[in-house]
Amino acid sequence: MELFDTHCHIQSVGKAGGERSTSEIWLKAGDISIDAILQRAAEANVKTMICVGCDLADSRLALECVKSRENLYASIGIHPHEAQYYAGDTAQLQAFADLASAAKVVAVGECGLDYFYEHSPKAAQVELLRFQIELALKHNLPLIFHIREAFDDFWPIFDEYQGVRGVLHSFTDTMANIEKAIERGLFVGVNGIATFTKQAEQFDMYRSIPLKNLVLETDAPFLTPVPHRGKICEPCHVSMTANFLSELRGEELETLARATTSNAKQLFGVNKRAGV
Repeated sequence: MELFDTHCHIQSVGKAGGERSTSEIWLKAGDISIDAILQRAAEANVKTMICVGCDLADSRLALECVKSRENLYASIGIHPHEAQYYAGDTAQLQAFADLASAAKVVAVGECGLDYFYEHSPKAAQVELLRFQIELALKHNLPLIFHIREAFDDFWPIFDEYQGVRGVLHSFTDTMANIEKAIERGLFVGVNGIATFTKQAEQFDMYRSIPLKNLVLETDAPFLTPVPHRGKICEPCHVSMTANFLSELRGEELETLARATTSNAKQLFGVNKRAGV
């Protein structure tokens, strides 16, 4: 069995730098190495991972992390929380855009709109979302979207562009937005939230995602699934989410693993961009 973690933030393990909240968690973890994390992932049949950047420095760390490690790939992104620090800054945006042609970059993101926290003004978030969509289209890359309480603004922006491919990361929204995503050919990323949510409608939503549109993720070090709540999330824990979804959806684990891994490889084209 082969599993694919389409979204993790392990690039700042043992590093001084990267996205602040992520690097703080890894630092608090103490003596932990990326090689140990990857070994535990392999033991749990998690064979492929995407290290997802959240700002310029974090994206550079992701590229450094994956360049000499087989089956690790990078996504470069500016998270909506960070948008205010990049909006209108031509030099930083050009430095970020230059990363898109690097080896083993398989996506742009995580990018999007987050109106739940609104750490950055909405106008800045929209500017950075458009910038990253256009960058992805220029390089024929899919996008990893972070959309929280902002779909009313997101869909009109998305629909302005032709040929956008991607995944809705950590989806916890409504059935209506699942349907809109499927209509547009997007994938839906499901992580440990599915194992600990208390909302019955979310279980219905996770059941409803067509297998051909489903991918798995962890968001490590965040959103640790049951039964490991209280511990730091790692890519190996994608197996817990796979087991849970298999039972919830009434699908054989092998079938779900095979389909979600195939979906991820198709979306991110990892077999085409494996060169170091």
